[in-house]
Amino acid sequence: MEILHPRCAGLDVHKDSVVARVRCVSEPPHDEVRSFATTTSALLELNDWLSGHDVTHVAMEATGVYWKPVWHLLEGHCELVLANAQHIRNVPGRKTDVNDATWIADLLAHGLIRASFVPPQPIQDLRDLTRTRKQLSRETVRHEQRLQAVLEEANVKLASVITDILGASGRRILKAMITGETDPSHLAELGSRRLGCSRDTLVEALDGRVRDHHRFLLDQHLKTIEQLEETMAAFDARIEAALAPFRDTVERLTQVPGLSTRAAEVVIAEIGLDMSRFPTAGHLLSWAGLVPALDESAGKRRSTRVTKVAPWLKPVLVQCAWAAANKKNSYFEAQFLRLKGRRGPKKAAVAVAASILTTVYHMLRDGTCYQDLGPNYFARRNPARTARKLADRIRSLGYIVEIRSAA
Repeated sequence: MEILHPRCAGLDVHKDSVVARVRCVSEPPHDEVRSFATTTSALLELNDWLSGHDVTHVAMEATGVYWKPVWHLLEGHCELVLANAQHIRNVPGRKTDVNDATWIADLLAHGLIRASFVPPQPIQDLRDLTRTRKQLSRETVRHEQRLQAVLEEANVKLASVITDILGASGRRILKAMITGETDPSHLAELGSRRLGCSRDTLVEALDGRVRDHHRFLLDQHLKTIEQLEETMAAFDARIEAALAPFRDTVERLTQVPGLSTRAAEVVIAEIGLDMSRFPTAGHLLSWAGLVPALDESAGKRRSTRVTKVAPWLKPVLVQCAWAAANKKNSYFEAQFLRLKGRRGPKKAAVAVAASILTTVYHMLRDGTCYQDLGPNYFARRNPARTARKLADRIRSLGYIVEIRSAA
């Protein structure tokens, strides 16, 4: 097998150690395995050791977050390749750290490692911010659910009559409960006049049995939610500052139906701005897990479900797809309705999400603005097929149809 990288190295990265194997077949030939600690001084020693052997390519596995400090210290000194651990799994048996480093170096030398996507440092920082903000949002929802469970235990049906118990009216009522107010009429007076429920319905819903135990739990959950909201506000300000150089790009992406400002921020944080990392839009869709799996054996196609990858990007795109499907007289609505009857609403939403990401890819690659193809795109693309389908529908109703081309 042809050797593409004659002077390369493979790293088996762990929390406290890095096992490195240098594989040099060009003059002067060399083959050596050494182990280094993961402290900064030890990693600098690793860099000097690799440079001393004129190593041009280094590969390592994406093991948790332990690969990141190694990557940052070696970046700029040689070409780095980050490998998916599932893609370079070794044959079973005789597994040691030295064998793993040797296997990685051998695969890299023959060009058999598919490099994972590693964005530049500013995009990595933005990705950390958006992902942490998402985790804080999820934690806020969990505490809201726990708060609602405490109200249900106290037989207070506030969530049944108010859409958002953490809205202005809901918070006033909760804080009054925490301070010891038990009269449902007095609590109902704290609700806004714009609530959808009547005053009597609200009084009846607030007639519960709230004990000191419930008040303590409500107080702690509400304080935690408010603290999380303050933290999220700080993250929003930090993200806004990090996105300042890309603000025009975010505004262009929000022209796409379904993409809000926050969704556009997540998209940029996950895929970056340089689309040269992905040769085609199909490569980006495959990386995001929005294309059907190819699993065929003996002429039979098995499961074609989308892969479970990109957990921070794919859910956001699918959520945007549902919003885009409700955009009247748009291409995405036409695509959703076209697929919904044959494949079901969930698969239709995934297809719309793939179209949204394809649109984003071309906008970022070409620097263009969004242009909607229109609701009649599919009919214009193949008018004969559209006419044939409409004629078949009319025939199914018991009519005779003859199709002739207009002059």
